[in-house]
Amino acid sequence: MKYNGLTGKIITRQDLDYHKSRTNINASIPLYPRIIIFCQNKIDVQNAYRWAVRRSIPFRIRSRRHHFENYSLINDGIIIDVSEMNKIHVNGEKSIAKIEAGAKLGDVYDTLWKYRKTIPAGTSADIGITGLTLGGGIGYLTRFYGLTCDQLLEVECINATGHIIKASNKSNRDLFWALHGGGGGNFGIVTSLTYQLHAINKVNLFTIEWDWSDFQSALIAWQKWAIHADNELTTSIKMKANKTIIAEGIYLGNLENMKKLIYSLRNECKPQKFQIKETTFIHAFRYFNNPNENLPSSFKRSGSFIEKILSFEAVSKVKQLLEQAPNEQTFFKLQSLGGKIAEIQPKETAFYYRKALMVQEYRTDWTKQEDGWKGFRWIENVRQTLSNYTFGEYVNFPDRSIPNWGKGYYAENYPRLRQIKNDFDPTNRFHFQQSIH
Repeated sequence: MKYNGLTGKIITRQDLDYHKSRTNINASIPLYPRIIIFCQNKIDVQNAYRWAVRRSIPFRIRSRRHHFENYSLINDGIIIDVSEMNKIHVNGEKSIAKIEAGAKLGDVYDTLWKYRKTIPAGTSADIGITGLTLGGGIGYLTRFYGLTCDQLLEVECINATGHIIKASNKSNRDLFWALHGGGGGNFGIVTSLTYQLHAINKVNLFTIEWDWSDFQSALIAWQKWAIHADNELTTSIKMKANKTIIAEGIYLGNLENMKKLIYSLRNECKPQKFQIKETTFIHAFRYFNNPNENLPSSFKRSGSFIEKILSFEAVSKVKQLLEQAPNEQTFFKLQSLGGKIAEIQPKETAFYYRKALMVQEYRTDWTKQEDGWKGFRWIENVRQTLSNYTFGEYVNFPDRSIPNWGKGYYAENYPRLRQIKNDFDPTNRFHFQQSIH
């Protein structure tokens, strides 16, 4: 096949680095595209998109290879990869940053830190800023500053006709609304995002560990503490099948107030040990980043929102599920929400679950292919067992097993998202297994 009209770095099945280039983070779903185009600029993106459309070749959009279900890959199609479009332009005086779509979160944090600025986002250095933002974006600054998407000022993208357009509060406002939590890859190919920045310097990080025998009391105490604390505190708690329980997070207030908060939790359920440390924000990010989570592996991961504190009965079920897990690396995690997120109404942006108290996440890994079915079965068992205690699904934890995923991801905002999809992509050129249609 001739590739006249394509620009950027082109990788085909005949190239030595094809397999490295096609591999995403989830190795359990191998897919084999025909061509991978590593775009260097938005013109390369335009050319790749138009080339695929003219030849009726299916395509997918990819940034940092972190899609849990590998929807950014496709067999025998074209991958429009923007990972090498990663420039970050900062206006320190105006506290604004324009970030190309392929930038990874670690580079974003490092660059913004030079100006002592940041955005509320996640803790994984290698994850892409674009996918994180378009699905909402949750991290350890969330309760004070809101979701990552809440910081957006403008989004530039290639639309269904192949033209470069911009969406903001001043132009293409419906599209801008949809890009605040409507998920990636539905309405066009994002080439850059512009954010409002926030000043940051010192923070307080903390970790708290409990004994497994205190599972129920620790998790119930943590929930009440985490969701009722002031907005300067954002925290998570992870319970692993290896019988460890660790809460951690960031507090933006002063160290003395942080100590008081920790002591109040300790009085409710005495931990094995705890640590409080005042440090810089960038050091805190590097502390929480786990490089092993960025390596390709076989796993299944899912998650949903919680609007009420989990009862003793529900917490006991979580403990039982972890004790029945297929391996010791399996985990269940909760993160506190509320605060600034909840100040915006559910229909003001595409991200509907503004009133959720927490988001839950659960994951299991395996090394032998034949063990994969155990992981899938465990994840589904968690979903079914806890379904009465959860509501809605987080689109940044995509799961092909979710029934009625449109309602699950977007709830009452799905009809409006479908209308915007029809307005901006009437022939459904941007589609994948769980795309809005």
